[in-house]
Amino acid sequence: MFKEYTMGQIVLLPTNLDEMIPANHLVRVVNQFIEQMDLGPILAKYKGGGTSSYHPKMMLKVIVYAYTQRIYSSRRIAKALRESIPFLWLSGLNQPDFRTINRFRGEILKGIIEEVFLALLKLLIAAGYVKLEDYFVDGTKIEANANRYTAVWAKNTERYEKQLAEKVHQLMATIEQLNQAEDAQYGDQDLAELGERGPVDEQQLAAQVAQLNEQLRQPEQVEPSAPEPPRASGEAKEAPEQVAQAELCEPAPPTVCPEAKEALGLAKVARTLANDCLPRARKYAQQRQILAGRNSYSKTDEDATFFHMKEDHRPGSQPKPAYNLHLGTEKQFVVHFSVHQQAGDAPCLIPHLAQLKDRLGRLPAKVDSDAGYGSEENYAYLDQEQVGNYLKYNTFDREQKKRYTPNPFHVDSFPYDAEQDVFTCPAGKAMPYLRTEHRHSDNGFLLEHRVYTGQDCASCPLKEKCTRAAGNRLIRVSFNLRRYRQQARDNLLSETGQRLRKQRGVDVEPVFGHLKEDRGFRRFLLRGLQKVTVECGLLCLAHDLAKVWSCENAKNLAGA
Repeated sequence: MFKEYTMGQIVLLPTNLDEMIPANHLVRVVNQFIEQMDLGPILAKYKGGGTSSYHPKMMLKVIVYAYTQRIYSSRRIAKALRESIPFLWLSGLNQPDFRTINRFRGEILKGIIEEVFLALLKLLIAAGYVKLEDYFVDGTKIEANANRYTAVWAKNTERYEKQLAEKVHQLMATIEQLNQAEDAQYGDQDLAELGERGPVDEQQLAAQVAQLNEQLRQPEQVEPSAPEPPRASGEAKEAPEQVAQAELCEPAPPTVCPEAKEALGLAKVARTLANDCLPRARKYAQQRQILAGRNSYSKTDEDATFFHMKEDHRPGSQPKPAYNLHLGTEKQFVVHFSVHQQAGDAPCLIPHLAQLKDRLGRLPAKVDSDAGYGSEENYAYLDQEQVGNYLKYNTFDREQKKRYTPNPFHVDSFPYDAEQDVFTCPAGKAMPYLRTEHRHSDNGFLLEHRVYTGQDCASCPLKEKCTRAAGNRLIRVSFNLRRYRQQARDNLLSETGQRLRKQRGVDVEPVFGHLKEDRGFRRFLLRGLQKVTVECGLLCLAHDLAKVWSCENAKNLAGA
């Protein structure tokens, strides 16, 4: 009636784990591809000596397969190595603990994950899965492993530095009033060490504090009210710095001479500079160094920047510490990944493609993206690299709607006379050339805009609809951007462009959905830009190998 059931039954031969895993199992694809990959960069991280290490090939297989199974915690990976048959087969019954797994992921793979991913990409190209013809790029923000309430904002740092500078300059003015010698030397100006109204420099401020302390140590500054009590035998003599600190903290005697009053005033200023202003100056200088041009960072993970996440639809939602992950895909295979600290997508495209070119030696034939990447800088880069320009600009999708009507008061609707270099406003008045303005983008790209001005806008009946400026309207035009947009428009409306626009919606977007929804990866486990990059690389390795497994199963089903 029932099959035999005996627990603890002794078997003559141990069980072969390979027989317990199906032939078309995902773990076999992971094992097959990683066996063929060039793991030289990982092997170079091991110096040798001491006790033997777990084989890096085995460690990489285990972690990548764990990522395909939505297992990201090092403790859960170690648990699977003790309980799961595919993990036991893949590791050859090795059972590294969670510390070893975490060290391999966070330290060994740090700085070389891009080379490891490149080894897989070369295998995918050789196998025909990737051809580097159509390249779809997009970005998404993933929350960092950081506290949401530890933000340091660049605007606050700048405001606090201004307040500190005002306080320091007031203290410097007090010193000038107390010290007649400095009045004679500097006159009505601030001290030369700190400048007129510039930002406070911590080194200059520290030098000023040292100078005041040295001035207070001179015996002729203060007349002692009582002789110094004799020092006990064996008592160590105080260091000069300790003496100065004691002087700063001494209360004022009941009756002091004018010189003593002046010295006590200097001591109070020196105490404020040393105990308040100098630590604050050092703190703000450190914050500026960490920010490095960003608008914010987290105290928990200083490489993370605060972004408004797409999933936060509530009005007034709080920004979160996160990273901007950019992926380039072809046929839903991740061809390249990069992690950025900027919120906008446009500044990330050139660094993303430059990294891809450095690793592969060339760029894809055509690059397609959404409207977030259509900047003059990106268009110029694709033109320089002779890559097909299929980047949308901000109004392209709106222009394709049947009910679209151009805004007559937008600068793109103004007629332009190239011979006379004059625009014509909706009122029919000429707008001649005024000047040329130059500025640099975040990546250092030089942008040129020609400025044109209206004529007698104050009396124009269309002014309320045309401009809110008090005087004449000014328009800024980049003719290079106009030319690049026209090129992108022609490419996107061509037969190839229409195909790429349709393909993009089912190419790069499903990859993000697969990572964030199917795999449930919405928050990094590691901290720091380099370690976060390792996590992204492992995610992309797992995704591509799972995609290979899916393609092979589809072929087998079609053949059957």
